[in-house]
Amino acid sequence: MESATIWEWIGYLASVLVAVSLTMSDIKKLRWWNLLGAILFVAYGLAIGALPVALVNAFIACINVYYLNKLYREPQQDEEQ
Repeated sequence: MESATIWEWIGYLASVLVAVSLTMSDIKKLRWWNLLGAILFVAYGLAIGALPVALVNAFIACINVYYLNKLYREPQQDEEQ
């Protein structure tokens, strides 16, 4: 049985980070964890020559950066009830 390469482990870690991000109720935490997972998937996709994996995750990373930027620039709106 072959041992897993470092890139396989990076792929596994990326999968775990994306899955964990989806359990977050705090949108900022979700976006940060998902961003990290997407970045790792970009590296993984490029390393194994899977351009579709790298491209879609680069797009996802850009979306996360956009919304994180938006979240940190806009003042927090407290719900008044």
